[in-house]
Amino acid sequence: MNNTKLKERLNGKAESALATVKNYVALNGNSLEIIRENLKNQPLSLSLFDIVKSPSGGSTVFSVPTISGEEAERSLTGIILDYSMPRAYWETPEPVEGTPPVCFSADSITSHDGKACAACPFNDYGSRDGESNAKACKESVVIFLLRENSIMPFVVCVPASSKRNFQRYLTRLIGQMIPVSGVITRITLEKKTSKTGQPYAAFNFEATEELSPEEAASARAFGRQFSEIMSADGVPATSAS
Repeated sequence: MNNTKLKERLNGKAESALATVKNYVALNGNSLEIIRENLKNQPLSLSLFDIVKSPSGGSTVFSVPTISGEEAERSLTGIILDYSMPRAYWETPEPVEGTPPVCFSADSITSHDGKACAACPFNDYGSRDGESNAKACKESVVIFLLRENSIMPFVVCVPASSKRNFQRYLTRLIGQMIPVSGVITRITLEKKTSKTGQPYAAFNFEATEELSPEEAASARAFGRQFSEIMSADGVPATSAS
């Protein structure tokens, strides 16, 4: 399916055609067996993943880890295998990197000690400093993005300022009865300015191709089995970075 036809479908204007995605090697062959063999049945901790974070200063370029070092990329394209929406609270707005939070949640619904996040005062807008209207409890989105020619997804950390953009993207896909793992997603950055005049990078999400039913089923199966290999050692948002 070309980009125009997909956009028409996402806007409810046309039926989809099937796309062929040949370069996603993880969806073919014995990818999971290779992962298990190399790990020797050890859990795959999130700390071992290559992580792409939000750039500072409103930069619109991602810094992507590779085997030859960091590379600059204007966009990230791949299949979203899975995602989570964690949150964490530190007593100081700018904690030292690596500092564990006072409280955290893996799903932004229930805290680690069983309390409802919605009822927490640190979930209120303006609870951080009263000026930025930000919440004291830091929200984020953690995306597992599978790219071409790789059987290991990247972890893409989306900040709270772009969480709504991701949720809107999910809602548009839901409206067309398309699972998030059933499309190829492109993530780009757009320079914005906060209410306090600080520049930041906003994440934008766009579906560029729809997978065939067979490919979508393979992506779901791979994502499900991949999750089973992973440990529950926490998410990137549970330590200051």
